[in-house]
Amino acid sequence: MFQKRCKKLFALFLVFFVVLTIRLFYFQIIAGESLSKSASAQRITDLEIEKPRGDIVDRNLIPLTYRNKKVSIVLKPLYLRENKEGLRKVCEILGLDFNSVEKQVETRREPIIFETDEEKKDLIMGLNIYGLSSINSLKRYDKRSVAKHILGYVNKVDQVGETGIEKFYEDVLKFDKENAVGVITDARNNLLQGLGYRMFTRDSSNKRLNIKLTIDYHIQRIAEDVMDRNGITGAVVIEDVYSGDIVAIVSKPDFEQDHVEKYLQSPQKELFNRAVAAYNLGSIFKIIVAAILFETKEDPEEEFFCPGYIRVGNNEFRCTSYAEGGHGLINLTQAFAKSCNPYFINEGIKIGYRNLLNKAKDFGLGSVTGVKEQGIMESAGNLPDVNGYHSKGDIANISIGQGDIMATPLQVADLVATVANGGIKNRVNIVDSVVDDDGNKVRDLRFKEGTRVISKEVSEKIKQLMEEVTATGTGTEANLDRYGGAGGKTGSAETGNKDVVHAWFAGYFPKLSPRYSMAVFVENGQYGGKVAAPIFAEIAREILRKGY
Repeated sequence: MFQKRCKKLFALFLVFFVVLTIRLFYFQIIAGESLSKSASAQRITDLEIEKPRGDIVDRNLIPLTYRNKKVSIVLKPLYLRENKEGLRKVCEILGLDFNSVEKQVETRREPIIFETDEEKKDLIMGLNIYGLSSINSLKRYDKRSVAKHILGYVNKVDQVGETGIEKFYEDVLKFDKENAVGVITDARNNLLQGLGYRMFTRDSSNKRLNIKLTIDYHIQRIAEDVMDRNGITGAVVIEDVYSGDIVAIVSKPDFEQDHVEKYLQSPQKELFNRAVAAYNLGSIFKIIVAAILFETKEDPEEEFFCPGYIRVGNNEFRCTSYAEGGHGLINLTQAFAKSCNPYFINEGIKIGYRNLLNKAKDFGLGSVTGVKEQGIMESAGNLPDVNGYHSKGDIANISIGQGDIMATPLQVADLVATVANGGIKNRVNIVDSVVDDDGNKVRDLRFKEGTRVISKEVSEKIKQLMEEVTATGTGTEANLDRYGGAGGKTGSAETGNKDVVHAWFAGYFPKLSPRYSMAVFVENGQYGGKVAAPIFAEIAREILRKGY
């Protein structure tokens, strides 16, 4: 009987032991990893440091983002609560309010991060205070970032592209990786032995992709530095004549991409991209009038007498030579070089508004260039309705680029590129492709298209006119004879407000084999030849001197 009971009891213990063993095996081996993760997740409080994105690079794969070092100091509250003196020293070095930081240390357990510089980081780490560490990473932008209106910026909250290339190519640039620093504690908020504060990287298996632009970092840098040195409010656009690629596009003043909130109500309109905004064009339009004259007039160089003004109906249109009594007898070459308004008004009325406007359309005025399809918002400018009624006074204004004629600096750079390219208008590109971290092309984003607008013969004749402008005319301030020469056209565009006159200079360089076209626009610069032309010359000289 006793033996029977012992056997039953043994069997019961054996079953219990087997079940217990199986359960332990399940928890330790089968479900151990997932349960461990679940338990840890309940005890981890982390702080996202950054969410890396794909780079935006120039045409030579030079990064336009993540160019400079970023240094951060990490304060670990659970270690620093008992070291007020050390915390005070850290606050003094960082220039922080001690009481505010102390309050955060007392009430938080997750890390507290402050961005600083290398010198301050070294001072702080030299204190040898337990509970401090530093992080070295890269800033996506900084004060010296270029092409800020083109790159755009990301939202600080979720690190998603908000404007420009950052927004348009968000699906390409976003990258499922996250760097964070966290604290691991038990249920009583005590640091777990051997774990405590840790760096975390959550990464996916997808590859990082980058956006390659047509912009040339070096040329963009030159253009921006020249505008900054001269305190210019306006825009510069530089286009590769052969390809239609935009190699530089600048709008000034610009902004700090990490502090956009500072500019939302600013009267300087730093967030406004002047390079793709429409402005009164002025005498740049005379390039189009000259093209029609070379195509249609039997003797384009027929002389005209300029008394300093021209009467059209009841309106008197004055020339810049009005005070001197006019230019006298003048031909097309001289009229273009000296920007004689009466000459071009006289010819424009003969040509007719429909022919003027249709040729302007051929050159791309009144329509977008195409960068809008690559993520850059742009104005189409404005041309009067080709089918509407236009008086002779209206035609007079059209002939000299006044009235309702409006264009963007981007359109003007492309207009000049068409002339310099032998009359072929290329499709404008500002984005080249999607590339991987080794620079290999993953997807082509370029538009390939070319249309002949004027004959090569006509383009060569217009270039001769433009080169005379820089030799003897209103654009001598843009003369580049020591560096291969240039051709161009000045413009002083009235706006309807007598106190506001915009300054233009649009040209190409070098003279014999043009490589780049450039449009310089200076908001309320008054005189294209005196204000915009020198900016053109300074930028072009630097590009040619450095061999870009």
